[in-house]
Amino acid sequence: MPRPADRKPRFDRMKTLERSMRAFQDNVQRSGPAASAAYTLTGGILVLGGLGYAMDRWLATPPWFMVAGLILGIVTGFYALIMSTRR
Repeated sequence: MPRPADRKPRFDRMKTLERSMRAFQDNVQRSGPAASAAYTLTGGILVLGGLGYAMDRWLATPPWFMVAGLILGIVTGFYALIMSTRR
C-alpha cells in the first residue's frame, strides 16, 4: 500500500519529536535560575507580608508591620533576582 505524499515516514516523525523534546529540556534547564528567582520574589513578598499582617492583627497596630514585611519581602526578592542574574 503506497503512502500519501504529504505524510512523513514514522522514523522522520520520531526524529522530529526527539529533537523537539531535547530543545524543550534545554530551555527548561536554562530558565531554572530565573524561575527560582521569580519564586523567591513572590514567596518573599507573600510570606513576609503575611507575617506582618499577622503581627498587626495580634498587636493591633495596622498597617505598620504589614508594610514593613512587604518592603522586606520586596528587598529580599529583588536581592535574590539580582544574584541569580549575576551567575
